[in-house]
Amino acid sequence: MADPSCPFCAIIMGEGWAREVYRDDHAVAFFPLRPAALGHTLVVPRRHISDIWELPEADAVHLTHTVLRVAVALRTAIAPDGLNIIQSSGAAATQTVPHLHVHLVPRWAADAMG
Repeated sequence: MADPSCPFCAIIMGEGWAREVYRDDHAVAFFPLRPAALGHTLVVPRRHISDIWELPEADAVHLTHTVLRVAVALRTAIAPDGLNIIQSSGAAATQTVPHLHVHLVPRWAADAMG
């Protein structure tokens, strides 16, 4: 079920703007408006789930499958040296959109050198 006040639900329903890179029956992947790096991608469940504590196990399986699929696509497309996979739940963990999402942030060795 969608939350009409959620910006990620709007994207999922086709009412919000995003550069989508993947969609299936369970999840959507798109580029964030302010990417941390080339290829930075968000993966979100299509159902409105506010955080990790509300994620049913069956949905977790689908979300993980999509994260893995996008990770492989990023490796193939832009050949990063590494990849950060980040999921933050709750304001104290810097979650700013109350819809569960996973960040995939490609990294290159030169990134670590500042």
